[in-house]
Amino acid sequence: MADTIIRALSASGGIRVLAASVGGLAREICSLQQASATASVALGRGLAGGALLGALLKPGQRTALKFEGNGPMRKMIIEADWDGAVRGCVGDPAAEAEPLGGKWNVPGVLGHAGFLTVSKDLGMGGEPYQGMVQLRTSEIGDDLAYYLTDSEQVPSAVGLSASLDEGGGISLCGGFLVQALPKADTAEIDEMMRRIAELPPLSGLLQEGGGEAIMSRLFEGIAYNLLETREVFFRCGCSRDKVERALLTLGPDEIDDMREKERGADVTCEFCRKGYRFDEAELAALAALSRTPAGTC
Repeated sequence: MADTIIRALSASGGIRVLAASVGGLAREICSLQQASATASVALGRGLAGGALLGALLKPGQRTALKFEGNGPMRKMIIEADWDGAVRGCVGDPAAEAEPLGGKWNVPGVLGHAGFLTVSKDLGMGGEPYQGMVQLRTSEIGDDLAYYLTDSEQVPSAVGLSASLDEGGGISLCGGFLVQALPKADTAEIDEMMRRIAELPPLSGLLQEGGGEAIMSRLFEGIAYNLLETREVFFRCGCSRDKVERALLTLGPDEIDDMREKERGADVTCEFCRKGYRFDEAELAALAALSRTPAGTC
C-alpha cells in the first residue's frame, strides 16, 4: 500500500485536517540510518510531521525541520518538498533511552532543552523564511503544534505515532494535523478539540485503515470536503556536484590539508548514506577552483 496524505476541509470552511500514513517511508529511512529503537520512533514521528507540513506547500516550495536537543541523539533533520518527497536523518542513530512509564522515551533521546527551527523555501529565489521556538515537551507532535500556533499564528493540533515490529523496524507510522482557519467559530473548534481528546491510539487507527481511518474518526458526523490524496515517498537529491559545492565552501587551505594529510576525501550523505570519494587530483582541482576570484574563468 502506498504512503499517502489526505487533505480535507470542513463544509463550513473553518477546520482543515490532514491525515498521513507513511509506514513505508519511515521504515526505509530508519533502515538507511540504522537507527536504534527509540531513535526510530523519534525519526518516524518526525517524518510523519514533516510530510504533513510538506502537504501544505505550493508548487516549487520546500520546508525543513531541525530539532536540536541536549539528549544523546543531538538533532533530527526532516526535509519535505511540495511534490511529496521527504527525507530525514538524526545526529546519532545509535542513541537510546530507557522507556518512561511504559512508553518510548523520545524526550529522553532528543533532550528536554533545545530548539525547533523551521525554514521554508518559497521557490522565489530569495532567502528562506525561518522561524524558531524552544522545545516544549520534545514529543515532536507537541512541538510542531506549538511552532505552528506561536510562530505561524495558525492554531494547530498535531498527533504523531510510530510503532515497531518484532525485528525493531517501523511497522506503522503516521498522524494528523488539524488547523483552525479564520472561518472557524468557537463551537466548531471546541467540538474538534473534544474529538482529538477522545481519539483512540493512533497506532490502532493506522492499523485499521491508515489515514482514512483517522480522517473518518475526526470528522465523524461532521460534513467535510475531501480536497486531495497524495503519495509520499523518499527522495534524497544528493549528487556529486552538490558535494563538490559543499567542499568548495571549506576554502582552499582546508581542501589542501585534506589532500596532503588524508590523500583524498570520503564524504557520506547524511540522508541516504551514499558515499562520494575524491582523490588527490580531484581535491587539487577543487582547491584551485576555490582560489579563482569570482567572475573569472
